[in-house]
Amino acid sequence: MANKRSGLVCSMCGATDCSSNPVVKVLDGLNLCTDCIKFIDDARDTQLNNSGRDKEKALAESTAIPKPIEIKEFLDQYIIGQEEAKKYLSVAVYNHYKRIQQKDSKDDVDIEKSNVILVGPTGTGKTLLAKTIARLLDVPFAIVDATVLTEAGYVGEDIESLLTRLLQACDYDVERAEKGIVFIDEIDKIARKSDNPSITRDVSGEGVQQGLLKLLEGSTVLVPPNGGRKHPEQKMIAVDTKNILFICGGAFDGIERKIASRLNTHVVGYGHDENNRKRQRENLMRYVMPQDLKSFGLIPEIIGRLPILTSLDPLDKVALRRILTEPKNAIVRQYKKIFLLDGVELIFTDDALDLIVDKAVEYKLGARGLRSIVETIMVDAMFEVPSQPVKTFTVDAAYALGKLEKAHFEKMEISDK
Repeated sequence: MANKRSGLVCSMCGATDCSSNPVVKVLDGLNLCTDCIKFIDDARDTQLNNSGRDKEKALAESTAIPKPIEIKEFLDQYIIGQEEAKKYLSVAVYNHYKRIQQKDSKDDVDIEKSNVILVGPTGTGKTLLAKTIARLLDVPFAIVDATVLTEAGYVGEDIESLLTRLLQACDYDVERAEKGIVFIDEIDKIARKSDNPSITRDVSGEGVQQGLLKLLEGSTVLVPPNGGRKHPEQKMIAVDTKNILFICGGAFDGIERKIASRLNTHVVGYGHDENNRKRQRENLMRYVMPQDLKSFGLIPEIIGRLPILTSLDPLDKVALRRILTEPKNAIVRQYKKIFLLDGVELIFTDDALDLIVDKAVEYKLGARGLRSIVETIMVDAMFEVPSQPVKTFTVDAAYALGKLEKAHFEKMEISDK
């Protein structure tokens, strides 16, 4: 029988202090025996474990992939038009990240990567589409320019530098980087220079395309964290590219001739077909096919690793006008916010907005040209208004035209003609 040691009694179960079940004084008026303390500890551990599982479940729910329609609705808030491109990109991104999250299946079906290539004139929103997708998914995102890439051993950047930018975007968290998005801009600039064999190597064209093959398809690549040629002694980082989504974009200036040549082979005669030809010439990009990319200078192997091909439409006046005012980060909204920080309300009249759109169409700069035109119009106002005691500032067509003339925009237009 256990020996009694003191007169302490457990406040929970009423047990008396003994050698087999000691009772300790926790607080004034609160005594607990060893059995009750163990019971409390076990209950606490169970509750913490359940809480941890709830957090994991909540985390899994929070990382659920948005459905394609939800992705497109998010893109609609920032990008005007380009309905077909947004649909293709939404489906590609959804399938790609659904593929990553799938559990190991027992069947033999292996879902391949859905890399994307966007074809469209400058200023139509190729880069903005990729940026907005990355913002929605909260994944590491890097923009790289294909024009600076060369084969290893030549002046320029190594192909692995694409992944260096991605690592830098997520503070060298390799696991996060392996689920990121890389946007390769100006992919058309690494087209093969000609179909004829040459005694010199095409180190910035076909050579780069050959080097990109292993990245696009998916393989483990040794990446120099600080750039390969400046720091050759550095330790390499192994990055698996099989779950990295590559989105390529390019203007492919002149590919319309390749498309027109292909389409015209199916047109015999003239007359009523002339209207059809005229309609096709207005936007030949929409008829782009993989064989057109091959004719332009991309090698078949790289075209095969970019299975999703879509084009972006040229922006007309209606689309440019909407781009000025409707998106969440519209250009006019940005300038209004800049003036509002100084307590000034900025007003653009409708005729001023129409003038800006007309000039953007004349200079053929797309949506990118809108920003430069508005900046030219507003630079004097942004310089003077913060020092003036005004509450509103209005920009009309006469004011805008005067500022463009002062900046010699009109002379540029005359010289173009």
